[in-house]
Amino acid sequence: MNKFNNRIAAQRQILQIVNRRQWGKEELLGLSRKAIERWVSVNQINPESRLVELITTASAKLFFLANKSQEQISEEYKMISRDIADISRKIEMEMG
Repeated sequence: MNKFNNRIAAQRQILQIVNRRQWGKEELLGLSRKAIERWVSVNQINPESRLVELITTASAKLFFLANKSQEQISEEYKMISRDIADISRKIEMEMG
């Protein structure tokens, strides 16, 4: 699987984990800063919660990978990819 597919798969996995829960008003529709802010606001989620912190961190790391997608796979890229997988597991644990 290429880097783009890995990144998209990671985003999809995080969204699926978060959206397993019924959020009352709206699912998390994306991992952009605006999408996360909207989801937090509409569902009245504490923006300083551990879950929001993890999602925001994953978002930032995915954004970094998106900007590096034209470069050769570096150790930094591999490390951040592993970080995202770890954050995904933490989100799953946070979700219960």
